[in-house]
Amino acid sequence: MSDITINTLNEMKRQGEKIAVLTSYDASFTRLMEAAGVEVILVGDSLGMVIQGQESTLPVAVSEMVYHTKNVARVRKQAFLIADMPFMSYSSTAQALENAGRLMKEGGAHMVKLEGGATQLDAVSGLTANGIPVCAHLGLLPQSVHQLGGYRVQGKDDDSARIMREDALSLQEAGAQMLVLECVPRELAAEITRELDIPVIGIGAGSDTDGQVLVLYDMLGVTMDRLPKFCRNFMLQADTVLGALEAFVQAIKDGSYPSVDESYR
Repeated sequence: MSDITINTLNEMKRQGEKIAVLTSYDASFTRLMEAAGVEVILVGDSLGMVIQGQESTLPVAVSEMVYHTKNVARVRKQAFLIADMPFMSYSSTAQALENAGRLMKEGGAHMVKLEGGATQLDAVSGLTANGIPVCAHLGLLPQSVHQLGGYRVQGKDDDSARIMREDALSLQEAGAQMLVLECVPRELAAEITRELDIPVIGIGAGSDTDGQVLVLYDMLGVTMDRLPKFCRNFMLQADTVLGALEAFVQAIKDGSYPSVDESYR
């Protein structure tokens, strides 16, 4: 199987083939994910919570993201590899260029992901102008959890939904080549997915996005904290970790995940 590239993902969107995305932070799980058919691996700053035991993603450092991205990149064979830019690592275009450069040069990422809408347009355009592919992230922004007042569904009223649609289009125009929508009403996520030319990946955003992403430990039932309604424990229907990963991919491909009950209105 040849390398999955952004062109591969764009073609999947055009063909209506769903994209399976999972977070990984090490070599062993990366090998299993590729064996299961996961197309995109995200080295998420969620490692701050699931690996380090932090209360949020905020303490994660760029050097830690580089380390974990390098571990994944070292054994990756086909999957497209995205790395999160951690909190306060892209507050200016110059800072964004420096840190994204590290994630790609040292870590081996194919793309970087950053959170935010209109305030990040300069960073997105600056990165893409310098050959750094960008995945944008709208909806619930974990790095802004204190500003948002907690982990809450975003875009539920008309004004916030309009702003999110406008931000999505603006980010695409600025050069973003992928978008993650987190904790967004499924109808709004479906509308944004139809409006954009780039792949839209949902997490708690209904089944009509171009693909789905979950945190690895959540979908394996390892996370001990109370999980949001969109999380499904795929180990319940499998005898092995590989079996659970294969069930995750299959459920995305056939549209059975997420269900209506696992989505927000």
